Amino acid sequence: MRSESERTAERVVIDPEGPLLLEGPVEIRLPDGTTAYSDRFMVAVCTCRRSRRYPWCDTSHRRRTRADGPPDGLAEDRAEDPAED
Repeated sequence: MRSESERTAERVVIDPEGPLLLEGPVEIRLPDGTTAYSDRFMVAVCTCRRSRRYPWCDTSHRRRTRADGPPDGLAEDRAEDPAED
């Protein structure tokens, strides 16, 4: 184990619409006491709890529908965008 002075900061990326991205390797201790380990260089950790591979993200969050719909004006802007023709 590295001493406090030898430790380096790890990068964490938070995406409100998706998983928590961590620079790996990572070890995650789950609420039931088990440990999940990944040696990948970038790890996507599920935050929506819909993943069948929990704690790892399997993109299940993409199938989620928003209860409030798109933000005001977004649907109209897309419908009138000439670049889409």
